[in-house]
Amino acid sequence: MNVDFYFRKKIPVAILGATGLVGQKFVELLANHPWFEIDTLVASEKSAGKKYGEAVDWKMATPLPQQIASMPVRAYTTKLDVSVCFSALDSSVAKTLERELADAGYAVISNTSSHRMDPDVTLVVPEVNPEHLDLVKDKKGFIVTNPNCVVIGLVMALKPLVDQYGVEAVHVSTMQAISGAGLQGALLDVDDNVIPYIADEESKVESEPKKILSAPDLVISAHCNRVHVSDGHLENLSVRLKKEAVKQDIIDMWNSFRGEPQGLQLPSAPANPLIYHPEEDQPQPKKTRHLEKGMAVSIGRLRPCPNFGWKFSILSHNTVRGAAGCAVLNAEMLVKRGLLFW
Repeated sequence: MNVDFYFRKKIPVAILGATGLVGQKFVELLANHPWFEIDTLVASEKSAGKKYGEAVDWKMATPLPQQIASMPVRAYTTKLDVSVCFSALDSSVAKTLERELADAGYAVISNTSSHRMDPDVTLVVPEVNPEHLDLVKDKKGFIVTNPNCVVIGLVMALKPLVDQYGVEAVHVSTMQAISGAGLQGALLDVDDNVIPYIADEESKVESEPKKILSAPDLVISAHCNRVHVSDGHLENLSVRLKKEAVKQDIIDMWNSFRGEPQGLQLPSAPANPLIYHPEEDQPQPKKTRHLEKGMAVSIGRLRPCPNFGWKFSILSHNTVRGAAGCAVLNAEMLVKRGLLFW
């Protein structure tokens, strides 16, 4: 597919849930995207009718572009002047609205959890299971979702191991940034504290990788914790492989791993999706979350585990690779595969 031919004019898109943290990250990533152009901003009745700059409490590090700030915010609707929607909706709204939009012929690229496990909905990390996008072939309206923010980093680190050795079981304990709780994260009692519970999170971490990796027998046990970090989810994993492995071989596989987005040189694809850090005290959110513009997964501390065989730590930026960035990359994959129409 000759993408240059198709992008003499950018694809107009809508952002649903545009005022929340993930919605803001969509705005930031799409404001100057070479293929997509923000046409419509959608939010709740509270924001509808206002200019976006008035409705949003802008939290991104980059300034809000003036042309976006002056755009009007529309209320939730199934009648849009675009055919492609990026969804950062609250799950309570997304459950109905995303399905109605798909049934009405819209392509919905969603970060929301509402439909991830639906049998007719594709759950995709582009470097891991891009072939699952073919489920929407010949459909005008559909929902494509990216996984939970923790799961994205998890399955990216597991993918080379699954392909080379097979994986029987995973134990993961997370330390998740407050931005993962959205704008409500600022209200959490995390100062000098760790909260050892995130609603519905552990069930997502234990179920979603099975769908992505087509591994229904994979056993995953998760403990999820909220910690006082702005951005970046750290995960400590213990993994039981089906075959014997050598430490340096695993590290080399991670560092050399490239997926379809890298081969296609998609605009949002990191050149190095997995980066192994040999230092004993890495990865750390403050030091590695911004690698590859937030789209890389950092890995470190690979060592033997007396119970599972191997253990290591991974770090990913939860609002970029773990949310809006993965959704944008999914949309780019849909375009390259000739599955997105506008």
